[in-house]
Amino acid sequence: MAYRSALLNVMTAAAQKAARGLVRDLGELEHLQVSRKGPADFVSKADRKAESVLQRELTKARPAYGLLMEESGTVVGTDTSNRWVIDPLDGTTNFLHGIPHFCISIALERDGDPFAGVIYSPIHDEMFVAEKGLGAFMNGRRLRVSARRRIDDAIFATGIPFKGIPDHDLFMRQLEAVMAISAGVRRFGSAALDLAYVAAGRYDGYWENGLNPWDVAAGIVLVREAGGFVSDISGGNRMLAGGGIVAVNSELHAFLVRLLQEAGRGQVAGRTDTNEH
Repeated sequence: MAYRSALLNVMTAAAQKAARGLVRDLGELEHLQVSRKGPADFVSKADRKAESVLQRELTKARPAYGLLMEESGTVVGTDTSNRWVIDPLDGTTNFLHGIPHFCISIALERDGDPFAGVIYSPIHDEMFVAEKGLGAFMNGRRLRVSARRRIDDAIFATGIPFKGIPDHDLFMRQLEAVMAISAGVRRFGSAALDLAYVAAGRYDGYWENGLNPWDVAAGIVLVREAGGFVSDISGGNRMLAGGGIVAVNSELHAFLVRLLQEAGRGQVAGRTDTNEH
């Protein structure tokens, strides 16, 4: 049985409690009170209820910590080093269409850097957890990123921009570049689960543009603790500041970042020697 700290116990208990309401509401979609907060960006009653549960449980356990929440915004804590970063329902559009691919994402940000992360997929009962220096686990099993070194054997995940989201042309150039040299690209509609799947070695890598901190904070810890490498699209460290994200093993990271940068500049990718990548 993997060691789990008191911090991770608090986070997993909160996720499980919030998940019970989501699972109930998934079975009663026709009764959900749905509103829009932007084009194709839905917020449901279930979303808000889950966030309320998470805020209550996490604040009860660590009353001094601040919070950054997708729906309710920022709560400043007296402990300025620690802040919860919460997405109560990542994959909302999937959820509202009855597609059972969504999750709860909780991160603890310490001094501006993701320190611990929990991503819970309630339909599959998969609890992904990680804490800095303690490794990454799924239901007690140690996680490691994929060890593939050949880009033409690799499968990547991404997110496709929809109505109201900018940079459709940029995404199409990136997609074309990755499609041309890889074994495939997947789009499942939950950034947090995409990162968890990279940590578990299910995907070889993941990239996406223009995400928010609650989309990626927990997943960053998971991928790092599973032995992977995470950066923004430029290869820097602005993942929590809207710089996009690239998460992949160390063998393929530099190549994927270069490929995405060239696509962003409108350059045609050059010859790829897949024996080296």
